[in-house]
Amino acid sequence: MTRLAALLFALSLPAFAQSPQAAQPISQRFAADPSPHYFKTKDGGMFYLYATDDASNSGKYWDSTTWRLYTSRDMKTWQDAGIPLAVTVFKWARPDAKAWAPEAAYRNGKYYFYAPVGGDRIGVAVSDRPDGGFVDARKDALVDRARDVNAGDEPIDPAVFIDKDGQAYMYFGTRVPKVVKLKRDMISLDGPIRIVGIEGLPASDSKKKYGEAPFMHEHNGVYYFTFSSGWPGQILYATGKSPMGPFTYGGVVLDYLNISTNHQAIVEHGGKSWLFYHDNLLPGGSGWRRAIAIAPLEYGPDGAIRQVNVVPAPAAQP
Repeated sequence: MTRLAALLFALSLPAFAQSPQAAQPISQRFAADPSPHYFKTKDGGMFYLYATDDASNSGKYWDSTTWRLYTSRDMKTWQDAGIPLAVTVFKWARPDAKAWAPEAAYRNGKYYFYAPVGGDRIGVAVSDRPDGGFVDARKDALVDRARDVNAGDEPIDPAVFIDKDGQAYMYFGTRVPKVVKLKRDMISLDGPIRIVGIEGLPASDSKKKYGEAPFMHEHNGVYYFTFSSGWPGQILYATGKSPMGPFTYGGVVLDYLNISTNHQAIVEHGGKSWLFYHDNLLPGGSGWRRAIAIAPLEYGPDGAIRQVNVVPAPAAQP
């Protein structure tokens, strides 16, 4: 995009949107479905970004069997930390089961890794370290489509949120968003799986609906539920007074990109907010071979999220 085109684009944006941000991949290795966290360790605080490892799939489907980890101290330079764990950690799963969008959490002096395996179950592994050493925490799935009432057709895309009162929640699911409380041990469900209520979705726009990639964060006392609208998808958000909802539609966080899927996460640290997402940003990329990028996230005076606008990186341009 030329400087003039970028200026004209910026002038065309609504007042509640950000100025365009240049999209740059954090790594030259294909990866997607970011799960970023800031963990304090013995070596000091560091950002840990867990991801679906697109570089190891067939290039024809999301069929990798390992996850990937990236680390950074400044959110600018990221190091490839290799494989934190593979599907084979879970002996109840097929060794060739698909390893999709991961999640992680810290509690009780342990690191927990939430792993959608095969598209029908979510496992949980535990380690003393955030970068590896994970073992199966249960010996069976945390959520199992064949076992659990209201698990949905495709229990994938887990996202864990721990509220200020200490209650942990896990969101997941395609087409119908689900939420369930977790017990203090972080490896047991605490009550029934419920449907997340989203109110006020524009009836005039059938594309503005829940598709996948649920994520929860809290900002200034407001709970923000973000999600992808489908395939391809916008990243949308809704707000509520409780992590359980219901949530009221708020608007678009990230518009359609040149990719068949999208999957977001939001990190707030040091007084700043950051949106993680994936796009087709690397040479040879595709809907199966994606790349992770980061953009600043801003709020308006009323708490509304300002739409993030990204300019494709040169590598993704024809």
